[in-house]
Amino acid sequence: MEAVQFIAWSDYLCPWCWNASRTLWRLVDEYEGRLRIEWRSYLLRPVEKKNRDREKFRKYTENWRVIGAEPGAGEFNVWSSEDAPPSHSVPAHRVAKAAARVGPEAFRGMHARLMSAYFTDNRDISSETVLQDLWAAEGLAEADFAISRLSEVEAQILGEHAEAQEQGANGVPAIKRIDNDAVIVGAHPEALYRRWIDRSLERGEGVVSVDPY
Repeated sequence: MEAVQFIAWSDYLCPWCWNASRTLWRLVDEYEGRLRIEWRSYLLRPVEKKNRDREKFRKYTENWRVIGAEPGAGEFNVWSSEDAPPSHSVPAHRVAKAAARVGPEAFRGMHARLMSAYFTDNRDISSETVLQDLWAAEGLAEADFAISRLSEVEAQILGEHAEAQEQGANGVPAIKRIDNDAVIVGAHPEALYRRWIDRSLERGEGVVSVDPY
């Protein structure tokens, strides 16, 4: 079987990334093995900053209402929990990478769980306690959480972020076809992604061989 493959850069603190990922996962399911997405890390907040102004952050999250009104959007809530705002992007990516090493389904589940924990439940997904709770809720083995603490995992995250910037991704979500250097930045309508996928499959561009078993 042949599939067109895309690379998508995303950050778990980016509301538009949640909407884009929901669209792309729907298309992965619809195309039944003919579409592959390789998710890579992008860091909107690469440096840890604690004690962020909670009220200022709450006002920022009021903007999520607009993003949540988009077709196919996730559920966004203005920040109302007692959790502090996330201090930086890296911890969530560490856990996502750990889940990816467990398996593709573990990654997909954790990817969605991180987004909903932040945007819907207003949890601090930079907190290790919160991340351990999410890991357990996903039904993953407790011992495998240690993968998230490996130095090589952080090196992979930082490397992917640097690569995105080198290739012209100045924001997220960002996506490109595996055989093409052109990076498209922003959350786009499903119809645009669909046209790109269909044209690529028709022309045999960005296509890789996939074992269906």
